[in-house]
Amino acid sequence: MPVLLKEAIEFLAVKPGGTYIDATVGLGGHGFELARCLGPRGRLIGLDKDPQALEVARERLRPPAGLEDNWPEVRLLHSSFAEVAGHVEEQTADGLLADLGLSSLQLADAARGFSFQADGALDMRMDPGSGLTAEQVVNQLSERELADLIYEFGEERRSRRIARAIVRSRPIHTSKQLAEVVAAASRPMIHPTAGKTGPRRGPRQSERIHPATRTFQALRIFVNHELEDLRALLESAPRVLRPGGRLVVISFHSLEDRMVKDALRDAAQQGAYRLLTKKPVTAAEEEVARNPRSRSAKLRAAEKMRPAAAI
Repeated sequence: MPVLLKEAIEFLAVKPGGTYIDATVGLGGHGFELARCLGPRGRLIGLDKDPQALEVARERLRPPAGLEDNWPEVRLLHSSFAEVAGHVEEQTADGLLADLGLSSLQLADAARGFSFQADGALDMRMDPGSGLTAEQVVNQLSERELADLIYEFGEERRSRRIARAIVRSRPIHTSKQLAEVVAAASRPMIHPTAGKTGPRRGPRQSERIHPATRTFQALRIFVNHELEDLRALLESAPRVLRPGGRLVVISFHSLEDRMVKDALRDAAQQGAYRLLTKKPVTAAEEEVARNPRSRSAKLRAAEKMRPAAAI
């Protein structure tokens, strides 16, 4: 179920016959709507690190019955969006969309290790054929290295306590085992002289989520080089977009959103973009009720500036 689908298509201002990049094609939710708008002269280029997701997208993006003659060229690539400039010629794309969230396929498969809702191997790689697994990271990094990455990529204030607990519990092999270690380390410490009377305070916002959420986020970001890849995408986008082309990015946590906001603001100040969103666009109540994962989604968009006319 694609997040902020209507808003993404509107901000992209999809032109029939244009060339559009779905930099995180996933299961093809956004891509299908893009293809439907492009018509037979259009071109859709989809990228994804995950070969399983690409197989699903390849089936989903086949021309539906009766629309074979009105369907664009669809080109799907097993690649990180960090490499988009190597697959698309400069100034040829009319729009670029990046939905940075995990797909339901990745979350639902316990063997991938992305979620602690079901027990599975600690993998967390979007591309199962490359790089370190989360299991290797939690069992091989030093306590200080673990604490630093959990703090930096998870914004977890209890990172040192969690890293200490992980090191003491090694070896850790499954998502459930890791979640239990983190949850135990995250329990609030009660001072022995603390009073037992007085009004009960409600939970902090950070305590309403599972205590392992931020640690799992940090490991996933580290394993998949997500912030480095996002930085490369944001640097490449102005090169592959034609003048008037649009960039739309949907992020799901503050580290991503901050990076997108700062990159678009700086590029706008240099005259490369016109900002289309002063504040991030979020999901309406109806969408959140239908798809709870859309609650944390934030969309930002910009249009590449056209060069000033020669005097």
